[in-house]
Amino acid sequence: MEPELIADYRCETGEGPLWHPQEQLVYWCDIPAGRLFRYDPATGHHEMAYEGEVIGGFTVQEDGALLLFGAGGAVRRWEAGRITPVVERIGGEEDSRFNDVIADPRGRVFCGTMSSPTHPGRLYRLDTDRSLRAVVDGVGTSNGMGYTLDRKRMYYTDSRTRTISLYDYDEETGEISNPRPFVRLADDEPGVPDGMTVDAEGYVWSARWNGGALYRYAPDGSQVQRIAFPAKKVSSVTFGGPDYTDMYVTTALAGGDRSEEGEGAGALFRLRLGIRGLPEFPSRVGL
Repeated sequence: MEPELIADYRCETGEGPLWHPQEQLVYWCDIPAGRLFRYDPATGHHEMAYEGEVIGGFTVQEDGALLLFGAGGAVRRWEAGRITPVVERIGGEEDSRFNDVIADPRGRVFCGTMSSPTHPGRLYRLDTDRSLRAVVDGVGTSNGMGYTLDRKRMYYTDSRTRTISLYDYDEETGEISNPRPFVRLADDEPGVPDGMTVDAEGYVWSARWNGGALYRYAPDGSQVQRIAFPAKKVSSVTFGGPDYTDMYVTTALAGGDRSEEGEGAGALFRLRLGIRGLPEFPSRVGL
């Protein structure tokens, strides 16, 4: 269970790892620096693939391009180094940014924003026709999402309230409703829940920002596993590799002091636990 350090770019906020099935690479970003990285497990090569505006999260489009979700509600398509605007901005989100996104089974994208000094965060749904609507308001810090294996419920994390909620989800319409707590951290538990994913057994993996660990929860919400990392801020997790048994975990080096944040803070790690994950759904926005 010892995490394997894969690439160390000392990311201020390493986030959003995502396996690209066409390229057989894992991508991740450093949010405030607007840097996008990729790693090839077949060769061990890793590199910075893009540097530009803030990247709060991204999805892999069905055609292989990436959708980058940034500041002010901006959404951009990135392909072969070329940027194309998809959504210029969202009114009222000028002082905020996206923070974690996920495509649904039909190719829509649920995309959450941070709260700002003037308003709380929101969860939006970007439909395949590029229309956008707010579906959850009053959010503290919008974060990790995932789906149950039957595609009838959706997990949604609000780090500010230290809660992973479970919503009813309608695949046909993309509507979510009836939120209830799935996991709510107790007062004596360290950190806050951050990015997450769901494995092939339907168990939830949740990264623990300021908790230095990755947690696994059973479908009933009970904790069944904890894996410690040499980084205080464990930010997100995804499955990848040819058979989806490699787990990639991002961490953050906020403040830049490893004596405080841990010797591996800001690096990308891999776990090989013999647990299989599932491919994330591709987005189909504008296709």
